[in-house]
Amino acid sequence: MTEKEKQLTCALDKLILSPSGWRTVFALDGDEESHDPHLSYAHQLIVSCAAYVFVDYLAQKTAKPIIVVGRDTRPTGTLIADLIIRTLLAAGCTVRYAGIVAAPEIMAYTKLSGADGFLYISASHNPVGHNGLKFGQGDGGVLTGSKSALLIEQFLQRIRMVSIPVVNELSVQTVYAQEATIKKEALEFYRRFTEQLISDGNEAVLQTIKNSIRTQALGIVADLNGSARTLSIDRMFFADLGIHYRSIHDKPGNIAHRIVPEGESLEPARQLLEQCHQEDPAFVLGYTPDCDGDRGNLVIWDKTLKTARILEAQEVFALACVAELAHLVWTEQLQYDNCGTAQQKVAVVVNDPTSLRIERIAAYFGATVFRVEVGEANVVERAKILRQEGWIIRILGEGSAGGTITHPAAVRDPLDTVAALVKLLTIRSTAGKEGLFELWCKKSGYPYHADFSLADITASLPVFVTTGSYTPQALLDIVTTDQVLLKRRYQAIFLQEWERRKAELESKYAITGWTALAYTGQTEQVGISDFGVAGNGGLKLLFTNKSGYPVASMWMRGSKTEPVFRIMVDIEGKRHEMEQDFIVWQRALIHQADQAVSCDSACRF
Repeated sequence: MTEKEKQLTCALDKLILSPSGWRTVFALDGDEESHDPHLSYAHQLIVSCAAYVFVDYLAQKTAKPIIVVGRDTRPTGTLIADLIIRTLLAAGCTVRYAGIVAAPEIMAYTKLSGADGFLYISASHNPVGHNGLKFGQGDGGVLTGSKSALLIEQFLQRIRMVSIPVVNELSVQTVYAQEATIKKEALEFYRRFTEQLISDGNEAVLQTIKNSIRTQALGIVADLNGSARTLSIDRMFFADLGIHYRSIHDKPGNIAHRIVPEGESLEPARQLLEQCHQEDPAFVLGYTPDCDGDRGNLVIWDKTLKTARILEAQEVFALACVAELAHLVWTEQLQYDNCGTAQQKVAVVVNDPTSLRIERIAAYFGATVFRVEVGEANVVERAKILRQEGWIIRILGEGSAGGTITHPAAVRDPLDTVAALVKLLTIRSTAGKEGLFELWCKKSGYPYHADFSLADITASLPVFVTTGSYTPQALLDIVTTDQVLLKRRYQAIFLQEWERRKAELESKYAITGWTALAYTGQTEQVGISDFGVAGNGGLKLLFTNKSGYPVASMWMRGSKTEPVFRIMVDIEGKRHEMEQDFIVWQRALIHQADQAVSCDSACRF
């Protein structure tokens, strides 16, 4: 094996391939926090091969596909984009290069411009030295799990046979010469699409928001953290609504702190909101996106505490669900009979670690919750199938990350998340018509008063304590690679532990039973007897009280985009001690299962 072949083998071993994106550390020095823009020869081959197999996939329908290419602000993005452009041209494609572009922006542009697909360069929320590729179709959505699997299979078959393409420089320069025009078109398409999406085609929605803001000013802050959103529509979008807007870290590539928009990453936005509110009380809301700008989480001004505070990701998604379900009622797409029964089939689709809080919210509106395995593609595809069956699905997403997807979008978008809260604040009750928050209060029984704030809206949510996805307690180092074996070992240990603890759990927490659920792709299996059927997907234990009512859950899954194993505990009520008890228990169970599997493997040799 030559030195180059050894380097390629090593690079492939570290490459993560999943429907959510192909990711690895592309920085030449191998440091995941590196700003080194250079690429190794092995990574150049990987990028080129990925582009070739994507062309072959699209060419099954279109001989010479039109492909939109864009990137986030990571240092390696420039060279990766250049190599992709050259490969696509060598394969006979028409290339539309949008430069730095937010993920929802490139997807909206692809959908509305008539392109055959997109190839987006990003590692989403991973550290800055990482990068990756995301593949999408002409409808603006990423490839589904099955289609992605075919692409991965072709890639692995061809990777050792490709070479770096040589193309006419004039054709490459022609693509770059059109970049500014393509970017301008992408911004305009995205702006129109976002307005249409937020209003759901109902002009009264946007007009009500604008009229309300003229009466009572509203201000929003953003910590853009050098992301692709620094060059997107954010400022102009909020200005069109009449909203005051201030931002920091708003130069592309000015990545000032950890990329994942949770926990400590929200602190700069919180401080900015606090400062702006002191200067102008209209500023009550802020957000921080990740590097590709397809998700973001929020900070609010809490008038009760008289300070700005960070919302948890699960709270953010729950608020968006309240807003969009109330939106359906306000626009009369969701109606009720005299007994209060919903007359339409309305649903919310979420990933498996989303808090049970969503079931509580949905129940108040007469809506149903469907769950799938973690992965944006799984959520979007399940919602698509359900719509074909007659369900109205306005909102879907990954509640564990605060990721909101509002139909007809096929991607998470922080603008949609922020807009949901703006609607709750501004679409207020008028003579003869209840506002969104009043509709929610009427359904949930929460006391309503006309002078409400974001703090009041947040306080109205069903109370749950949920482990954050990026807290130290949620992450485990697991040696076992066979997830089926790990989960079967976990089952054996859990059954013993249940017998040991069930009397204590009943007396202390009123828990009398449990059910195991498996999530693989778009499938949810309830009441499984073999935990191993969850495979590499999610496994959840749902704990119930004597009435059979679910009051807590423990969940686990190995990430398919990061080298980590995640767990989560979700507890109804303000019972922090119970959440700590269960998270310690879950960690211990998995560690024991991991050690048991490791011992089994060692004993075979």
